[in-house]
Formats: sequence, C-alpha cells, structure tokens
Amino acid sequence: MFDQIYKGKKVFVTGHTGFKGSWLCLWLQQLGAEVIGFSIDLPSEPAHFDLLKLKMVDIRGDIRNKALILQKIVDYQPDIIFHLAAQPIVRLSYEEPFSTFETNVMGTINVLEAARKSKSCKAVVNITSDKCYENKEWERGYVETDSMGGFDPYSASKGCAELVTSSWRRSFMEKEGILLASARAGNVIGGGDWASDRLMPDIFKSANKMEKVKIRNPFSTRPWQHVLEPLGAYLLLGQKLLEGKTEFAEGWNFGPDDEDSKTVETVLKETKIHWNAIGFEIEKVENQPHEAGLLKLNIEKSKQILGWKPIWHFSKTIEITALWYKDFYTKEIDVYQRSLADLNNYIDAYKKQ
Repeated sequence: MFDQIYKGKKVFVTGHTGFKGSWLCLWLQQLGAEVIGFSIDLPSEPAHFDLLKLKMVDIRGDIRNKALILQKIVDYQPDIIFHLAAQPIVRLSYEEPFSTFETNVMGTINVLEAARKSKSCKAVVNITSDKCYENKEWERGYVETDSMGGFDPYSASKGCAELVTSSWRRSFMEKEGILLASARAGNVIGGGDWASDRLMPDIFKSANKMEKVKIRNPFSTRPWQHVLEPLGAYLLLGQKLLEGKTEFAEGWNFGPDDEDSKTVETVLKETKIHWNAIGFEIEKVENQPHEAGLLKLNIEKSKQILGWKPIWHFSKTIEITALWYKDFYTKEIDVYQRSLADLNNYIDAYKKQ
C-alpha cells in the first residue's frame, strides 16, 4: 500500500498518544517510517498508545507552546506532518471554550508555522472533523465546498481550523513548496478508545462492570466508521502530497457510505450481538448542551478523485470493535498483537476489494 512512499521517511505526528494517533503510529511503523510523536500526555487510563509500547520518539509537550513545537519540528526535520492534536470533546468545549479554541486554532497555526521553518517538510495533512461544517441537519451529506461553521465551541473551532488551513495554504505554503491538505472525518470507532463522554468507550466500560450504559440521544444519526478507514485515507492523501501532486492540496471528506449512517440505538443493538453483557437505558437530562441530531458527509470527491472508498461497512465495523474490547476485558491479550491483527485484516480486505 501507498507505493512504499513512507519507507525511511521521517513522519511527525501530533496527538500521537490519542486514539487515532496511536493507530496511525502503529501503521506508519509497519510501513517502515521513522515516527516522531508530539502530544501533551496520555488521554485516558488505560490508553491505547501506552499499551502498544511502540518504540518511537515520544515527545510530551503542549501544542499551544509555539516555541516548543517549532524547536521539535526543526530539530527532527520531518518529511511530512500529520496534525491530529486537538481538544476533541464537544461537551467539554462548553466547559472550556477558551482552551478549546486555543488548542484547535492556535495549535494548528503553531504547527503550520513550524512546518514553514523546518526546511525539510514537504507536506502537511491537517486532521479536522466532520463537525467543521455549518450543520443545518440536512438529509444530504455535506460536500467540501459547503460553509464552515459550528454551533458548539468544538465544532466552531474546527471550522476555524479549516479556514486557517485554507489561508495558510494560499498565503504561504503554495509559495514555499509545501503541500497542505485537510481531512474531515468523524465518529471514528475501534479498539483502544477510552476517551470520556464518547459512546463506544462508555458502552464497553459499562459492560465490563455489568452495568447499563446511559444514553442521552438514542435517535441521533452519525456516520460511524472504523478508525482504520480514515487513517488509510490520511495515508493515501499524504502519499499524493509527498509525490508532489498539487491538485490534492485541498480539503477532503472521509466517511462511510450513506447506508452506514446509523442511529445510536442501532449501534447499541448491533454491538450487543457480539457481547451480550451490553445493556443500556435512556437518560433524560434537562437543559443539556446542544448536540446535532443528524450529520453526514458526502464522500464522492474522495471516491472519484483520490480513489479512496470505505472497506468495512457498518456491521463489520461494529463486530471488529466489539470483539477487540471483549478480548481486552475477558482475556489476557497482547494489545500490540491484537491491534496489529485488526490492521492486517483491514489491509487484506483492502487488497481484495
């Protein structure tokens, strides 16, 4: 995969200790890359990155620290940067709006400025979110040219990060020979996520305790996808940028096909098929913060131009995710080998398709 473009390359990953970041580092190492990670800390206890025990450069620092991120990127001279570091929780953004914007907007600017000064960086893939769009609860999926926006501080900060990316691309990066793209995906699930206030981690933590998980919005519809789906897309996009293909330095949507956008209730019922200990109850919360009821992405541009498409559909995604957690909680497993098995299964499915 990816024409061995990452073999021997220095790849700088911000947010490497996070859920998606840890899986990306695992995959990059399998591709022969020299991986350098920069993250403020482990996001949870337990943490997928910690359990993987990857042998890589592990830098702990705050993305808001402009001098530090500049120093590390200049010191390590990466060929490409994948920027994933963020404050990713919608409900937390209501409690901490200032730090959410500071991390998600100024943190992005700090990374882009460091890339400009590195003299080695050829490409940057900035990972934002499907929530970057001005959500009007449309039945149709959002396309890359739709307006940026966001009701809650998290979504608005990701819309701002997209505007920053577009501005830096046209104002600086194009003139300096650095190809900059943004990737929009959301509702990513898979083994090893223990972030707070997220559906799948809450389901499995409750099942392990033989408790029912409390559900706020059972009829909210989201584009559920396994973590390896967008990561494969990011790597494919990075390949195109490293090959110097300027037409790919744009914004891209990555998500499941329309029929794989499902309600929270459907996710719970499908998950219970694979682990009977799972149970749930509806929790009525008065005056809870606003959360979108419907959100879908249109991925036709990625299919037609980038040549990417989803491999694991809804039922398979739920199965792979549920079995990872069931194995973790009911067996003594080597998390590295267990996660590597999921990765290899995904690659096999990709090759067959």
